[in-house]
Amino acid sequence: MAALVRLSCLCRAGRVFAINKSLLVRPVAVLQQDRLALPTSHIHLSSNRQAASKAASLHWTSERALSVVLLSLLPAAYLYPGPAVDYSLAATLALHGHWGLGQVVTDYVHGDLKFKLASTGLFALSALTFAGLCYFNYHDVGICKAVAMLWSL
Repeated sequence: MAALVRLSCLCRAGRVFAINKSLLVRPVAVLQQDRLALPTSHIHLSSNRQAASKAASLHWTSERALSVVLLSLLPAAYLYPGPAVDYSLAATLALHGHWGLGQVVTDYVHGDLKFKLASTGLFALSALTFAGLCYFNYHDVGICKAVAMLWSL
């Protein structure tokens, strides 16, 4: 069974009680009978927390995959401008902005009512952004052509 050694338990007021360097390496493998010999801390995860951790990990992976897709769409927009790339950019930009602002709301909005209002506003803003970009792609020149026109100024 592996456990993490708290280094603060080994050091008191700047003095190191355990000079053995193998104790200062993290993580330290501790056998069952040596559990009382070392100050250890155990992290207990319930099945609910493991499910939340898996969802967070999947969300983090999805954010990174979307960033890679967005980075690959930028050269594609320059080399092959067209409706497929325009609508792909609209979807990825709206989702990227939604997830980014969602983290801001999660970090800085406190209180149940305020959080629900901010989340609802964020969903409305993200839907409006996506609809506006799709409208721009359909009724005007499109994202790729608009950026090319800005560069030509």
